[in-house]
Amino acid sequence: MAQRVHRPREDAEFRFILGMSRVPVLAYFTGAWPKAIEPCRVMDLVMGDIADDYGSRLTVVRTDITRCPAATERYGVTGAPSCLLLKEGEAVVHSTGPMTIDEVRMFLAGHL
Repeated sequence: MAQRVHRPREDAEFRFILGMSRVPVLAYFTGAWPKAIEPCRVMDLVMGDIADDYGSRLTVVRTDITRCPAATERYGVTGAPSCLLLKEGEAVVHSTGPMTIDEVRMFLAGHL
């Protein structure tokens, strides 16, 4: 995974990253239960490439549902993987389920 993908260990760190980011945040929520593990691993690879491709125009955050329960609840995340594009802490667009790199690019299109 690209080094530009942030991995908060708790809700406070997630809020800190959101507060410090001067660009939109692509938060993707992951889970460790059996049906979520493989799709979330695939998303790790995709999001690493997205972080590399979008560079300074986007902050990418890998958010573990169990480590960041307040963020999970605040944004209404009900499954993993889920992606949200956040601007100034507010969700602009939301998607649940694994996506290819081209689907993520379409997800972001018009919002950056």
